[in-house]
Amino acid sequence: MSLINKEIGEFCVQAYHNNAFKEVKKEDVLGRWSIFFFYPADFTFVCPTELEDLAGKYPEFQAAGCEVYSVSCDTHYVHKAWHDASDRIKKIGYPMLADPTHVISRDFEVYIEADGVAERGTFIVNPEGKIAAYEVNAGNVGRNADELLRKLQACQFVYEHGDEVCPAKWQPGGRDAEAEPGSGRSVINKKRLERRGGCVLPLK
Repeated sequence: MSLINKEIGEFCVQAYHNNAFKEVKKEDVLGRWSIFFFYPADFTFVCPTELEDLAGKYPEFQAAGCEVYSVSCDTHYVHKAWHDASDRIKKIGYPMLADPTHVISRDFEVYIEADGVAERGTFIVNPEGKIAAYEVNAGNVGRNADELLRKLQACQFVYEHGDEVCPAKWQPGGRDAEAEPGSGRSVINKKRLERRGGCVLPLK
């Protein structure tokens, strides 16, 4: 079953952020865009490369009005220990959520019961607390923060512009191959649109 438009559940967890422990609740997420960036575990191999990559783009996510939350099933104490021990993790400026009771990972359906860890899942959540986009990678495949930022900006664009759409390789302020001369919008965005079976189709 698709998780698109699913409203995230209630949660209240500890986090490590800016060299301190703090509480993060669902209420803190509502009213702005959010990224939930699940990863299997602290002190592993692929995870720090992803988190460092995301840390490098964090100012751009903030500029887009989006908060980033990394999430694993480790405790906030383990997050701090990893932060203190790793030069890569020291670069992180976003909150690192601790989910040792698996409340968040189960709600987002990324918890691996047999292993006690989360899948490598990425979720874009809109200001209403609903999932706008997501992907789940195999544990041995890392993610790309540049593409995640582009997806966020595309989700924000269609959220703000009603029935307009973002074609392949869409970029903010850019023009795609179907753009009309003198406009920054694609031809399909100027046609009447209709949703049929979950697809957006131009009407003739």
